[in-house]
Amino acid sequence: PERRATLTRRELGASFYWETNYGSPLSYVRAVDVLAGAGLGDLAGRRVVDFGYGTVGQLRLMAALGADAIGVDVDPLLAALYSAPGDQGLLGPGRVTLVTGRWPALASVRAAVGGHLDLFLSKNTLKRGYVPPALAVNPARHFDLGVDDATFLSALHDALVPGGVVLLYNVCPAPAPPGAPYVPWADGRSPFDRTAWEGAGFEVREFDRDDTPAIRRVARVLQWDTGEDAVDIEHDIFATYTLARRP
Repeated sequence: PERRATLTRRELGASFYWETNYGSPLSYVRAVDVLAGAGLGDLAGRRVVDFGYGTVGQLRLMAALGADAIGVDVDPLLAALYSAPGDQGLLGPGRVTLVTGRWPALASVRAAVGGHLDLFLSKNTLKRGYVPPALAVNPARHFDLGVDDATFLSALHDALVPGGVVLLYNVCPAPAPPGAPYVPWADGRSPFDRTAWEGAGFEVREFDRDDTPAIRRVARVLQWDTGEDAVDIEHDIFATYTLARRP
């Protein structure tokens, strides 16, 4: 009872299971397309980590394609939301596993995720605007990795199999105009510079590549310009990605 008294009750609609606070899991389609273009022809039998997964839908889709899909996030709400039987475990030819906590800062989280990863994917989490912010921002907008950049990249390199791929894919709104406060979620550049990636042993295939035309095509198909949360696709949707590989 004492613990319950500190909590806030939330009523969540059925669509929250799939979209949470981050929208349709189908928005991952462009990230998967980029990976296909980089030579990852399928996900069957692959161990995949989605870092900052935010919602289970894309993990279930990847499992349906045969992946061992592992979602990592620090949000305790997700652990509660996806706690029912059938939310995790074997799903068709693949599997979904959800891990709560900071990777690689916590040994328990590292152990739960394991190694021998074929793909490490992060969408809208590993942004320069968050890790750490390029300019001073509200601390609530700062995503603390729990380790320094070099330690994070070293752990990431070690967790991948030779030939394993990392993709940071970030969709952003328009940046703030000159003189306006910095908008951290609009800064989708890699939080680690090219030198840091290469110093950790990675081969950098693409660095902060502009993918705006492609994500706008996705946005039109998914009708992001309709409904109560409609956005101006041509002026307020941008995308950047960084793709690296462990030799």
